[in-house]
Amino acid sequence: MKGDGIIGRLGRAVMVAFCFLSGAGASFSQTPEPTVTQGEHDPFRSFVDGLWAEAKARGISRSVFDQAFSGLSPDSKVLALTRKQSEFSQPIWSYVAAAASPARVARGQEAARQWSAALDAIERSYGVPRTILLGIWGMETNFGAAKGSTDVIRALATLAAARYRGEFFRGELLVALDLLQAGLSRADLTGSWAGAMGHTQFMPSSYVKYRADGDGDGVSDIWLSVADALASTANYLRQNGWQPGLPWGFEVELPEGFDFRHHRHSFARWAELGVGRRNGEPMPRQGEATLFLPAGARGPAFLVTGNYDVIKSYNSSDAYALGVAHLGDLALGGPPIQARWPSDEPMLAKDHREELQKRLGALGFYSGEADGRFGSKTREAVRRFQLERGLIADGYASWAVLKELRAAR
Repeated sequence: MKGDGIIGRLGRAVMVAFCFLSGAGASFSQTPEPTVTQGEHDPFRSFVDGLWAEAKARGISRSVFDQAFSGLSPDSKVLALTRKQSEFSQPIWSYVAAAASPARVARGQEAARQWSAALDAIERSYGVPRTILLGIWGMETNFGAAKGSTDVIRALATLAAARYRGEFFRGELLVALDLLQAGLSRADLTGSWAGAMGHTQFMPSSYVKYRADGDGDGVSDIWLSVADALASTANYLRQNGWQPGLPWGFEVELPEGFDFRHHRHSFARWAELGVGRRNGEPMPRQGEATLFLPAGARGPAFLVTGNYDVIKSYNSSDAYALGVAHLGDLALGGPPIQARWPSDEPMLAKDHREELQKRLGALGFYSGEADGRFGSKTREAVRRFQLERGLIADGYASWAVLKELRAAR
């Protein structure tokens, strides 16, 4: 029963006392692969011992701290999974196809019907459309079917001890300890390999900052209440900049001879340039959008708005954001992506992706880490390089771009 679970033991008054800053929902930005230092001492135990002073300063009791780490060891499976994030390691067309598979779309359609009343109320309260909420729910846990059973404390401690993503996971671990101190049981703190929890996979700090009561019972239970999880997700998106009434974007058709130097315009200007929506509907009357070519000029073209970037605050991958948006659209009866993907062109291997970033950096186009994970920074760097070289400026990091970089001086 709900009263016997996580919220029944916490109580709303205790939860309101939390006021920590949050990271992203389940966001994974471009980061180096973690390593575990080997030596004569136990580096994991040294990390735990070094965490106590900071935990104590936050009000964590010694008994809660010791119980949290008693007999704990790092989880090698968690470290392995940091190197296998599919949104960065497979072609975007494969990722999006899996994200919006027929089976998942069917589950989304059923979820939309079952939770229609709750979605109505959440849309009125937060201005975030149900398509996006359903897309995130489906992507994160297949509509609640796969919320994860990993021990969150162990997962976060493993990542923090390995110094994966700098201080991010250390901070999340401390917030998880705060939740234990407030009354959660260890059994309640289960989730994904990266420590994300509940129907829509909130990191501990995101739960503390963005939790919302969607079912009107006075508490926020993202583990057992679908309405609470969806309301919390809507609150997260709205507070991270979601603009009500503005679409995430849509597929477009570019006119013959299109000049790819055009990158960001108002919708009215895009229409003047001959860009039209694939579904035949008129352009929105207000707002602006960026041309997004996830597989280059040979693949589907989209106009995406600032709301697309808000989806990426949940997970920084373009593949993830497009998967969310497309899945949500299909679940509500929207059309599939119509243009063909250039699946005949192989994806760059990881070492070649790293080489491309290093070469862009050496020429002054890219300042991020050469980790082989392509996001908006790499795409923009590629686009600027293409513009300078007189190439089609589609921002797509292809074999042709790598060859041009190798020839550049």
